[in-house]
Amino acid sequence: MEHPEKGTLFIVSTPIGNLGDVTYRSVATLEKVDGIAAEDTRRTRILLNHYKIATPLASFNSHNQTRKGPQFIKRLNRGEHLALVSDAGTPGISDPLFHLVQLAIENEIRVESLPGPSALLAALTVSGLPMDRFLFEGFLPRKKRRKQTLATLASQPTTVVLFESPHRIDKTLRDLREVFGNRQVALTRELTKLHEEVLRGTLDELVAASQNRKWRGEITVVIAGESKRKDRTSS
Repeated sequence: MEHPEKGTLFIVSTPIGNLGDVTYRSVATLEKVDGIAAEDTRRTRILLNHYKIATPLASFNSHNQTRKGPQFIKRLNRGEHLALVSDAGTPGISDPLFHLVQLAIENEIRVESLPGPSALLAALTVSGLPMDRFLFEGFLPRKKRRKQTLATLASQPTTVVLFESPHRIDKTLRDLREVFGNRQVALTRELTKLHEEVLRGTLDELVAASQNRKWRGEITVVIAGESKRKDRTSS
């Protein structure tokens, strides 16, 4: 049961690149709340400065969540309204910000979502692959359970979506080719930004394109689901 005398925790989605993608409601909320809990205050400050928002910022991330979480809950309990934002996109997706949401719910504090930009959905919409059902894995394990995770994902009949960093994408593409076979794939990079790029083709083609390339920017990989026809050889 939520208590009306307590504050509200607003989950605010922010642009994944282009600052023009923020919603009117998000800007209005960031202006009126008593404080903003940000995964990276430097990144959020760029957005706030662009829209001339002077709301106080405080960090909340994997390094300080144990200490900062209870502090934010105390503020919410005494009636302050707070916004939670990630580096970019929707808070809680492949980041630790959901811990504050859990704490708020445990303390019977109202949580309100302001939907908006998401790298996951943006990549799906331009991939050309089926979107009626999909499986989002986030970041793959680096070592432990990596092959097991890939094998499980490869058996799924639905489209699979992954996040990856630029310095690991070459290895990930090769691992995908080894386990998934030569499936159709779309790789999106720097979506909504100046150097936005979408590469579509087979895993063979993307592995070849990745050789000797220096990748930059945030990357999302969208892979076709398993079909009845297995294709483990090069096309």
